Amino acid sequence: MVKLTSLAIHCLAFALCGMVAHGQEISSTMTGQKIQLAVHGGAGTIERSKMTPEKEQEYRTGLENALRAGREILQRGGSSLDAVEAAVRVLEDDPHFNAGKGSVFTSAGKIEMDAAIMDGKTLAAGAVAGIEHVRNPIVLARAVMEKSKHVMMVGAGAEKFAKGHGIETVDPKYFFTQDRWDAFQKIKAAEEAGADGSKKFIISDAERHGTVGAVARDSQGNLAAATSTGGTTNKLPGRVGDSPVIGAGTYADNATCAVSCTGDGEFFIRASVAHQVSVLMELRGMSLSEAAERALAQAEKLGGTGGLIAVDKNGNIALPFNTSGMYRGHIREDGKFVIEIYK
Repeated sequence: MVKLTSLAIHCLAFALCGMVAHGQEISSTMTGQKIQLAVHGGAGTIERSKMTPEKEQEYRTGLENALRAGREILQRGGSSLDAVEAAVRVLEDDPHFNAGKGSVFTSAGKIEMDAAIMDGKTLAAGAVAGIEHVRNPIVLARAVMEKSKHVMMVGAGAEKFAKGHGIETVDPKYFFTQDRWDAFQKIKAAEEAGADGSKKFIISDAERHGTVGAVARDSQGNLAAATSTGGTTNKLPGRVGDSPVIGAGTYADNATCAVSCTGDGEFFIRASVAHQVSVLMELRGMSLSEAAERALAQAEKLGGTGGLIAVDKNGNIALPFNTSGMYRGHIREDGKFVIEIYK
């Protein structure tokens, strides 16, 4: 072990202070801590040939805004919990993504949203489902984790809890977007046309479902995951997918990894995808990428398509998916953003 003299220590401190004074960023590598953040905006049939350059740029901008919100928190020494919540809030406020403002409609023509957040340091978690009036369901999920004795709250009870804790609520009209309504009407028309006429209506995965999520590692080595969704277009009222189910669509454990999933929720629940990534790492000694691919394959074996984002305790990331695309982004070693959509 190399011992530093008091003079050497003072010199090092002086050098670091000088860098800060001149506006230079002290990297996570220099401090010995690696911050990391990854986000997703859903996976599905996403084809370049059917995406206009303008629309693609709008999606990329949304993902970049989410990364920026989370990175700012991590760079100033903030927690991974704060970072994933902030990133997901940005995506919930962006109508391009199926969560919050961009949520899809149930078969009754209403909005019902789900969300979850988990702290890898303590294994504390909070989740909500069937939310109709809360502007940012991820904020309510965190409140359930930190201000109640419960893990999951649903429907009217969850919304009463939100009001009691000063969480912003809005009129359901706030969540209306024309694109989501048109997709809902298209599916309804296909149903009414029946088997013979349904081929006239092309319904993409992007119109049917979607999710947003974030995973992070902060400068203290703590992991966190957050996921939010409007569910699937034309779902039965009361349907809940994997997003708010701890261990299915959302999971975080400092000993292994943090995971946020997106895809066919029923299959991700049955395969316990998010928790399975952690288990494969802990009990089978797999790397993050190996475990993520294996867990996703289990959902695919059951018939489920989708993807996930994950970060491990060392700051490594994995972003596998078995569809033609997944809206995703992460922070590179040099601090720059990597935004991708297609395979």
